[in-house]
Amino acid sequence: MLDIETLRQVPLFSKLPSERLQWLLEQGTEVWREPGEIHRREGEPADHVFILLEGQIRIMQKVGNQEILLTIYEPKTLFGELPVLMGHTHFWASSRAVTRSHILDVPNQVFWEMLSSCTCVMTEILRTMAERLQAVQTISQHREKLVALGTLAAGLAHELNNPASACRRAVGQLRQTRQVLQPLTVKLNQKQMTCDQKAFVAKLQQDAIARAKTAARLDPLTQSDREDEVMQWLEAHNVGNSWKLAPNLVTAGLDIEWLENVKKNIGELLLGNVLTWTEITLQEWGLLDELDHCTTRISTLVDAVKDYSYMDRAPLQEINVHEGIESTLTILNHKLKHSHVTVTREYDCEVPLITAYGRELNQVWTNLIDNAIDAINGQGGQIWIRTNCESDFLLVEIADNGAGIPPEVQSHIFEPFFTTKGVGEGTGLGLHIIYRIVVEQHLGDIRVLSQPGNTRFQVRLPINLS
Repeated sequence: MLDIETLRQVPLFSKLPSERLQWLLEQGTEVWREPGEIHRREGEPADHVFILLEGQIRIMQKVGNQEILLTIYEPKTLFGELPVLMGHTHFWASSRAVTRSHILDVPNQVFWEMLSSCTCVMTEILRTMAERLQAVQTISQHREKLVALGTLAAGLAHELNNPASACRRAVGQLRQTRQVLQPLTVKLNQKQMTCDQKAFVAKLQQDAIARAKTAARLDPLTQSDREDEVMQWLEAHNVGNSWKLAPNLVTAGLDIEWLENVKKNIGELLLGNVLTWTEITLQEWGLLDELDHCTTRISTLVDAVKDYSYMDRAPLQEINVHEGIESTLTILNHKLKHSHVTVTREYDCEVPLITAYGRELNQVWTNLIDNAIDAINGQGGQIWIRTNCESDFLLVEIADNGAGIPPEVQSHIFEPFFTTKGVGEGTGLGLHIIYRIVVEQHLGDIRVLSQPGNTRFQVRLPINLS
């Protein structure tokens, strides 16, 4: 049975008179929790604070499918007061018993009355609150960065996988064409060709590739009709595998007139081998072109990551904001495509370089664009990114046509741990971190204007931070 002497052992209440302790005891509710049992869940109403008398309590925050440890409370401590003191209506973390725990649940109105009537308690709670808030913010900010890194890494891995897979496929096909092309080349060299025929064959490869580079893309019906024409011509001249040769020859822009010219200069005897050799050469050229395209894409992604992270650069420097936004869009490209989101850029090309912390600003763009994608909620929509100068400040506006932010919460969105997302979908620190980067680190300003179908985050940054 709980008595006032047990309650007096809690340092926070050690100086309270006996009648006040008795009142607190009468107003509270004793609870025992077994190991592993949840005391309060994240998202439940923050209608009580708690006094841990015995045992240990673990404070966890759900992020995705994981629970992140924020802190562990030992006996004789108060917990659960941060959401109440910050005016939040729901708990932003869960409390779970580590060992068998004895807890006194104190209703909010009792807690507030105690604060107003007991100066010593209020002073100690406010001091403890500041320390705990700083500690929890540090842990959560670090976790927020890790989650953001995980999101970016997942998108980047997907973006890299496509060109890497295409490279592997092209290399495999090149090996196959080499196995056919080399013996065929030897076979052609063994044929008794005249000097004019050899010169023609040597020039033929260059001509076919040149035509392929400039060949117009045909609509499916026209492509099919021309393939039929070429196939009939090949069969009429006893060229084997006509079904295989015709599509690639037509795609490369090689028509009946071109085939007749080859026959005229080579003759019927060599025609089949020369056309097969030409078609395989075109395949090989196409595969090399695909490899070039894929490796260029990989190189572009690597450059985007280097630009995004400001690798090998000083923290504070002159930066091009447009380049930072473009690097962010490149890294978020997978999520944009998956959510069917269209990005419209309305850049003012006259904006100057600004003195800023590039890596931190990219974190701002990432969070705002990522939030805009989530606001659209995978339904397909549009994001607008606008820039222009306002006197000595650069304005970056990121807008979306999602559901919007309710008017009653707009004034709270930059507060720590405030989130409109469901449990496990956000820590409530993303926009708070953005606020600190823009306002505290860059001496700028950030504000939100929102109504259904039109939410705009406006970031103003001084052009010369120094």
